[in-house]
Amino acid sequence: MQEFPFTAIVGQGQLKTALLLNAVNPRIGGVLIRGERGTAKTTAVRALAAVLPEIDVVADCRFSCDPARLHEACDECRRRVSRGDSLPVARRRVRVVELPVSATEDRVVGTLDLERALQHGERAFQEGVLGAVNRGVLYIDEVNLLDDHLVDLLLDASAKGVNFVEREGISFRHPARFVLVGTMNPEEGELRPQLLDRFGLAVDVSGLTDIEERVAVMERCLAWDEDPDQLTRAWSGQQNTLSDRIARAGAKAESVAYSTADLVSIATLVAGIGAEGHRPDLVTLRAARASAALAGRDRLSHADVLAVVPLVLAHRLPSDAMGRPEVGRLDHLDDQLEVAAQTAAAMAGDPVDAEAAKKKGSGVVR
Repeated sequence: MQEFPFTAIVGQGQLKTALLLNAVNPRIGGVLIRGERGTAKTTAVRALAAVLPEIDVVADCRFSCDPARLHEACDECRRRVSRGDSLPVARRRVRVVELPVSATEDRVVGTLDLERALQHGERAFQEGVLGAVNRGVLYIDEVNLLDDHLVDLLLDASAKGVNFVEREGISFRHPARFVLVGTMNPEEGELRPQLLDRFGLAVDVSGLTDIEERVAVMERCLAWDEDPDQLTRAWSGQQNTLSDRIARAGAKAESVAYSTADLVSIATLVAGIGAEGHRPDLVTLRAARASAALAGRDRLSHADVLAVVPLVLAHRLPSDAMGRPEVGRLDHLDDQLEVAAQTAAAMAGDPVDAEAAKKKGSGVVR
């Protein structure tokens, strides 16, 4: 099915940024998109697939195993390798798979055919959504209406990068690495705080107020209704350029250099705003490095941190006496980061890159 060009979406800069950062580094942890209807939430998610770079897969593997990382492959590919079989390689686009809110646990994780296993000794596994979405994007519209148990399953699989199913002593394992994207209308109910925190980034979207932008939305929607192919061709150049940027950024994001002072600045800023736990510190670092990579830089900058902190903390802010998030804590972030940098100055060390950090065993590069 043809989708609206990602680069033709008017406005919604934070929404598009959050999706692109996760495309560059899926380990950021996905994104939760909150907002009213008609604000391009679903359009943006579905359009993302067309600008994601192609990937190499084991051609006849239903789990899209990575031929360069067969140590993480599914049980089927592992057995073939152990027999000395050669695995064919193909190249394809990254998939966006949608999960309906009515999905069952078996539909999500997959099921084992116990009868076939007992009669023929074969581990027959019927893949679920987690099998289809490996190395892709899992999109859940109205994620706040999905059963909490299923959300937990998805978030756990996303964090571990593997789906393991066991029934009656029979098991099957396959990789399950994906970017989780959820959209919701807060008027229809909220997510539990524990689930909110599991999303790496969050974006609150609303209708555009600039008249010129609203007119542009109408013009592009009318052009799409009249001739989708023509609009797609008109934006193909920008689509290809963005796809190339994502590919380059993905290849360098984990090597973007940072210093001990950068880590202290991030920790000081996040702690000062009042976010709980350590996840927001790590997500900020990963997202900021992805931001730098997207911009073509080899070194983390304060601008990268400032660009991602609102996305990291939008759903992790302390609440006031009325239970409302204290959004004012995100005001004047540049001043807050400057204070954090001054604190870091007394603790600063030499700049390090990814390889140096690993050799030192610092544990900060993940």
